[in-house]
Amino acid sequence: MNKTVLVTGACINTGVAIVEKFASEGYNVVFTGRNSKKVKEAENNYAKKYTNVSIMGYVINSLINESTIDEESVKEMFKVFDEKRIFIETLVLNAADQGLNMEIFKSPLKDFMRVINTNMTWNYCLCEYAARCMKINGGGNIVFVNSNTAYRAIPNRIAYQASKSGQLGMMRGLAFDLGKYNIRVNAVLPGMIRTDRWDKAPEFYKNVPSRYTPLGDVAAGADIADAVWYFAANARNTTGAELVVDGGNMIQLYPIIKEELTI
Repeated sequence: MNKTVLVTGACINTGVAIVEKFASEGYNVVFTGRNSKKVKEAENNYAKKYTNVSIMGYVINSLINESTIDEESVKEMFKVFDEKRIFIETLVLNAADQGLNMEIFKSPLKDFMRVINTNMTWNYCLCEYAARCMKINGGGNIVFVNSNTAYRAIPNRIAYQASKSGQLGMMRGLAFDLGKYNIRVNAVLPGMIRTDRWDKAPEFYKNVPSRYTPLGDVAAGADIADAVWYFAANARNTTGAELVVDGGNMIQLYPIIKEELTI
């Protein structure tokens, strides 16, 4: 029987790379998205490309409102999995509220709450329901797609950074409490990723400081997918760990910006 991975937020960008990595390795895949049209389009694209595995898209929203997660939707999703005899052996928590342009004196408190509840509380709920199934089936893996901003601040992203820092604490707590059930919990910490945002705002990304890494490049989605795959498939005795994939950004005090690229 093929193993099944559940990847949240996998209609575009890094989520697509993660789905394709697992599908190419023979995993059945369930992926989520919020927009039914986009989920169906992505499902069709995946199914055409990976004919030897099962691909299933699932539409789900994280919140009812800023302060309330939609636990019933999570419960219903795992009920569907149970009815279809789908065992989620690996859960990849990729979906996130980016919390863009949140200014402390201008943004309402509900914006902060929305980001925290999406990135932490909703992910905790997913972990709980997935872990219940993993416990019954002898173990499994949970991988958070986190961020190097858990350790390094950037402008106007307070809620996002707080959620990612808190997520790492949650990851370690889950790893400790779930280890006795043979459930491993780890986190990948990307830096800047070359996504469709580069095409939408080329002038911004041309000289943004985060692109000046010691390795001279930023990650592609496939780089993040490889790191997630490592934790899921190759790290048998690793739990509560972090793997940074940011071209070395976290080791430098400040980026060395090449003068010719700033003109």
